[in-house]
Amino acid sequence: MNMHTYRTIWISDLHLGSTQCQADVLLDFLKYNESEKLYLVGDIIDFWALSKKTHWPRDHNTVIQKILRKARHGTQVIYIPGNHDENVRQYDNYVFGDIVVKNSDRHTAHDGKQFLVVHGDEYDTIATCHKWLAKLGSEGYDFLIWINRFLRIVRRWLGMQSNFSLAAFVKFKVKNVVQFISDYEESIVGTLRDGGLDGVICGHIHHAEIKEIDGFLYINTGDFVESCTAIVEHMNGTLELVKWRKIESAPAHDETLEVNVHG
Repeated sequence: MNMHTYRTIWISDLHLGSTQCQADVLLDFLKYNESEKLYLVGDIIDFWALSKKTHWPRDHNTVIQKILRKARHGTQVIYIPGNHDENVRQYDNYVFGDIVVKNSDRHTAHDGKQFLVVHGDEYDTIATCHKWLAKLGSEGYDFLIWINRFLRIVRRWLGMQSNFSLAAFVKFKVKNVVQFISDYEESIVGTLRDGGLDGVICGHIHHAEIKEIDGFLYINTGDFVESCTAIVEHMNGTLELVKWRKIESAPAHDETLEVNVHG
């Protein structure tokens, strides 16, 4: 498998320290993808999960070591904390092991277009106003992911497609959840659209997306719990949503959006 080299990579919602983290897929992604700049867009370490149960297997530690190694070898790594690792926000503008912590950042694309990079929980009314409800929802999501492990085994045994996601199925079948995603996107775009920006790159809701809303580019990195997605900027400025599968099968580049960041 050839190494992919990009101008910028954005990943978020790794949830290291949670039993739901797909660290093996994440390590595979980090192994085969390099970039000049790497954004860690929040919920990198899941302190919510760690507060309930200590879970830190070897491959979670290897993820941290691999990111630190990238930083030492010249990759500009920027860590933007989320709500699951919000205690890191007090270290805004600190540098730890060549990794810069920023609560938000403004990324300049190839042609000078400006993108705000932020985790995104700040624009989620449930996360900001009803933290207890957000934690309850997080536990319900974890339960769906846990059930999904067994469903994948059964589907594989029956000869069916094994990468079925129960959580994703629920997201798109439950009307209120679909409405929440739509409201979240409109909230973040409505807040930022008139701020001299061309777009926003965020995470938080575990729903990867590249789309324009009223002339404003909304980009969501997705997660490495369920969908294993990342956003990449090619050297010519093209932005792409990458769905990564371990290298037994090739990565799926499912959605590319030309946004003319290369002029």
